[in-house]
Amino acid sequence: MLAIPAIDLMGGKAVRLQEGDPRRATVYADDPAAALRDFLAAGARRVHIVDLDGAFAGRPVQTDLVRELVRVAHEGGAEVEVGGGLRDAAAVTAVLDTGADYVVVGTLAVRDPDAVSLLCRRYPGRIIVAIDARDGLVALAGWQEPTTVPALALAKTAAIWGAAALLHTDIARDGLQCGPAVDATISLQRAVPSVLVIASGGVGSLADLDALRAADVRAVVLGRALYEGSFTLEEALARC
Repeated sequence: MLAIPAIDLMGGKAVRLQEGDPRRATVYADDPAAALRDFLAAGARRVHIVDLDGAFAGRPVQTDLVRELVRVAHEGGAEVEVGGGLRDAAAVTAVLDTGADYVVVGTLAVRDPDAVSLLCRRYPGRIIVAIDARDGLVALAGWQEPTTVPALALAKTAAIWGAAALLHTDIARDGLQCGPAVDATISLQRAVPSVLVIASGGVGSLADLDALRAADVRAVVLGRALYEGSFTLEEALARC
């Protein structure tokens, strides 16, 4: 199982939100590059970066910082996936131009599926579709806009497009360390066996990682648990 540490950017700092709420942000690092170097030193092979300001603004905001973090990650031998505010093809291209290995699109996949289908063909193996769900239904625009789109339906459609991976986040668990949505994540993986499904949200202990691995989840994003010291990235990598 691939363990992917997360760096969420807000105001140039590394933060974590609870349930995607910008009013419930905790700052963990004034220097995101320093946090990234710590992850690289621990052995991270991929890093998940989110421009939270971009997610709420609806357009990339911290492109220069993202470019710098991508450079640092590549120097350390790690891949980078970047999301947040990528609401059109131009924004996706701009993030790929930073050197990011993968981009994560969520809102765009629902609002303009034809555009994401085209992006998957134009950039094969580099487009990750985010499935941010609450009670099995997709939410958009930084998780602030509910929809009636089932997570499972979006997953199957993204697989047809040729998405490189699916990033499944259970919004109600994100940042709370209350345990991951194992059943929902593995249900998506079984529905699209040829596409990597990445679990996100709720991991708070090494036992949570054991549960995901036992269910054959193949990748997981780690956030608050690392910053709070619930376990180290070295411990997580050894467990995965």
